[in-house]
Amino acid sequence: MTPENPDRSRLDSFGSRAQLKVGERTFLIHRIDATGADVRRLPYTIRVLLENLLRHEDGVDVTGDDVSALAHWSPTGRQDREVAFHPARILLQDFTGVPVLVDLAAMRDAVEQLGGDPARVNPQVPAELVIDHSIQVDYFATPDAFERNAELEYRRNAERYAFLRWGQQAFDNMVVVPPDTGICHQVNLEYLARVVFVDRDGNAYPDTLVGTDSHTPMVNGLGVLGWGVGGIEAEAAMLGQPIPLLTPAVVGVRLTGALAPEATATDLVLTITEFLRRHGVVGKFVEFFGPGVASLPLETRATIGNMSPEYGSTVTIFPIDEETLRYLRFTGRSEEQVALVEAYAKEQGLWHEPDGDQPDYTETLELDLTTVEPCIAGPARPQDRIPLKSAKERVRAALGEVAARAEGAGVAVRTTGATDGRGADSSPPDGGVAAEERPSRPTQVTLDDGTEVTLDHGHVVIAAITSCTNTSNPQVMVAAGLLAKAAVERGLTRKPWVKTSLAPGSQVVIDYLEAAGLMPYLEKLGFSLVGYGCTTCIGNSGPLPGPISEAVRGSGLAVAAVLSGNRNFEGRINPDVRMNFLASPPLVVAYAIAGTTDIDLYTEPLGVDSNGTPVMLRDIWPSPHSVDETVRTSLRSEMFRRRYAGAMEGDERWRSLPVPGGNRYDWSEDSTYVRRPPFFDGIEPTPKPPGDIVGARALVVVGDSVTTDHISPAGSIPKDGPAGRWLIEHGVDPSEFNSFGARRGNHEVMMRGTFANLRLRNRLAPGTEGGWTVHLPDGELMTVWEAAERYREEKVPLIVLGGKEYGSGSSRDWAAKGTALLGVRAVLAESFERIHRSNLVGMGVLPLELPKGETVDSLGLDGRETYSILGLEGASAESFPQMLRVVAEGTDGRRVEFDVNVRVDTPSEVRYFLHGGILPYVARRLAGL
Repeated sequence: MTPENPDRSRLDSFGSRAQLKVGERTFLIHRIDATGADVRRLPYTIRVLLENLLRHEDGVDVTGDDVSALAHWSPTGRQDREVAFHPARILLQDFTGVPVLVDLAAMRDAVEQLGGDPARVNPQVPAELVIDHSIQVDYFATPDAFERNAELEYRRNAERYAFLRWGQQAFDNMVVVPPDTGICHQVNLEYLARVVFVDRDGNAYPDTLVGTDSHTPMVNGLGVLGWGVGGIEAEAAMLGQPIPLLTPAVVGVRLTGALAPEATATDLVLTITEFLRRHGVVGKFVEFFGPGVASLPLETRATIGNMSPEYGSTVTIFPIDEETLRYLRFTGRSEEQVALVEAYAKEQGLWHEPDGDQPDYTETLELDLTTVEPCIAGPARPQDRIPLKSAKERVRAALGEVAARAEGAGVAVRTTGATDGRGADSSPPDGGVAAEERPSRPTQVTLDDGTEVTLDHGHVVIAAITSCTNTSNPQVMVAAGLLAKAAVERGLTRKPWVKTSLAPGSQVVIDYLEAAGLMPYLEKLGFSLVGYGCTTCIGNSGPLPGPISEAVRGSGLAVAAVLSGNRNFEGRINPDVRMNFLASPPLVVAYAIAGTTDIDLYTEPLGVDSNGTPVMLRDIWPSPHSVDETVRTSLRSEMFRRRYAGAMEGDERWRSLPVPGGNRYDWSEDSTYVRRPPFFDGIEPTPKPPGDIVGARALVVVGDSVTTDHISPAGSIPKDGPAGRWLIEHGVDPSEFNSFGARRGNHEVMMRGTFANLRLRNRLAPGTEGGWTVHLPDGELMTVWEAAERYREEKVPLIVLGGKEYGSGSSRDWAAKGTALLGVRAVLAESFERIHRSNLVGMGVLPLELPKGETVDSLGLDGRETYSILGLEGASAESFPQMLRVVAEGTDGRRVEFDVNVRVDTPSEVRYFLHGGILPYVARRLAGL
């Protein structure tokens, strides 16, 4: 390749370089208006992307034509041109960060093997890794729960943490935030985000990022453009490769009015999730504007941005305004930084005024904030909003189907009224009308302390204040504390079967709850601090108490979790829990007291006080004034300054970890946590040209809305599964298995857990749940891993058949890595989620879209056919096919032929695929090939 600009020096075709003086300092900037664009009419995100192209114009990745095309972005124009986006920094969490560093360490070995300099494998942009995903709720409802959970965390993860410390010293531009500091998104919001970035040469530009967690858009609330990508894309970006994306469609949402007193930020975000998912914003950029924006605190804006993956948008951004500056000052940013943010935003047309010019949007929607009402969402998808006033009716309707699956065969149904929380019937004794029927299977349980309770369908067994979604928001956290205080003062307690936990995203949360005097009341109801990090929301809820778990499994009970998180997919929260509901922190407390989801919180009491008087939720619900006043008097700016002053130092456990030396990692074949991955095995200087896929078999056939939670290994590791058996064979006791997330640096464990979610339903193995399939043509039932291994021995390529929204959910790199390592060459689906589709390409797996309007069923396929995918032979970067021919041949001789769309969407993705994936592509490039 001989590019126009071989040294890739920066060009300035538009004469955009200029100076910006702020106080005593002068910064270099690239003026957006130098492109000739009517900046006022461009959406905010397009302005940021335009500056990014201007600053990275090199005639190769970014040309003058690319800049001009984006400068003349039109809401009605074709959105098919690639934008080469160079983020200012990369955000990692430890579940995804460990495999990123594992791959980079292995890439150093590969580059040397190819004759290059391994030192070139080094982050070219700042990479900030926050260890937040490894804390698990083993201990709860005790004053020492945090310390005991932290001790277990270090014991389980010492090898991983030592590896991360090695990475921090072995790679330049790498920062690791130690465990027990907070959730990466909240730490990003409160500490890491700059809003306006300044590099070592004095260039000032918008702070942009990509993160290896799909909830990266939380920082969009600060006006920072960033979104979630797979670890595969993040690795390439760290090494200086641009993130390719097609010019985005931008949806503007005009906000009017203000939230009603009874509505919380959580209610707002669940409403927006339903609203935007129903409208359809998958893969689009969303921007908020209008007079209602000014009424939303920064923390509420961040809550909305956080949920972007739940309604499918790439980003959900609020432009920079006065509220942005207030938040930056309050969270401890310097006055110099705040002044720079204000000056730069106003100079570049990035400042938002409520009555300012409305940009031109692809679509414009409107939301009246006064219409938002209290609600929850579930039982299995965050977009399934349920108004709180109809929650009992809607939960009962869902419970019938879920309970039937849980019981396995038949449902014991009886007529019940509201329960007293112990399963006893509390129907009105005076002849009143009982509630409609619901499934019921009362099960007597003796808890470890001797307490006897009755557990039933619909009971709440987990109540967790957790996740970055809400713990960044003082209003809802204080509301939970005030509700707990009022409940305790009325003599209410949590039900004894409920596992309660408080896992804030920042240490500051506990500071202001303690300053307000609210922690003792939360602790009285069982909401003791269990850790600072992602817990229940990512499946780190820990095991249920033994007697509860045994009763749930033995009686086939459909029990529930209520959490203040963002994800509630099947099998995600806890393997024993089939129904998961998202709710605001104060509602989490209320449901812990009620102990059941089978309750109307408007008309039925949570319990009775010491005088026997019924206590309604409205009796203890805090007023907006009391919440605001408590936040005002208890949350102080110095709390952020103090907590983050030593954020990088960690505690004694962190500082005392043994750190391996050297710039090349010394792999251990005995390690069960960190192993050299096979992605570079046999790498040659020149990639092999692709060929047709002939004689393939379907490994898995699934329906609509299969998420990466169904595909990617997550949560606890079953001892009787392929991954558990491998660990036992390698000397690991089941008590030390840890989670799949913690084992992400070990491909042997991860590929054995791919397509093994407890709630996965593979149509090739009807009547089963979990990682089961059949080997063809003999039809023998076996695990997905065992079948993949047998097909590998037989040299049979594999495919996956799916429905709509295949791969929705978290941006899990292992959903694609595991798929590739199982031998899957292509995925045929009706439609794909953005990140997973891109990740599949990044691992050399073809995403193929079925013809519009066609499904596996309409094509007459059952997955037992032999498949050939034709048209790849001879494909090149210059002539890569947009459609391929699929020939499916059944055992009865029936033959089905159809064309599929090739979802390799950008020129960069074509290059990645032709190299066998993004990792070998980057390795060859760094080796100078």
